[in-house]
Amino acid sequence: MTERPSHWRVDRQITLGVLVTLALQTAGGLIWAGATSERIRHLELRVEATAPVYERIARLEENSAYTRLALERIESRLAGE
Repeated sequence: MTERPSHWRVDRQITLGVLVTLALQTAGGLIWAGATSERIRHLELRVEATAPVYERIARLEENSAYTRLALERIESRLAGE
C-alpha cells in the first residue's frame, strides 16, 4: 500500500492575532471569575445575616403551637361547663 501525502500541516509560528485573542480571552475570564467571586461573597453575607431570623421564626412557630394547644384546652373546659 502506498501512503497518501498528508495535506495537513502545523506551523510553528504564532500570529499576533492569536496572541491578542488569547490575551483578551484570558482577561475576560479573569474579570468574569472576579465578578462571580464577588457575587458569591455578597450572597454568603446575606445568608449569614438572615440565619438568626430563621431561628427566630422556628421558635415563634413552636410557641404558636403551644399557644394553640392551650387555647384548645381552655375551649374544651368552657364547653364542658
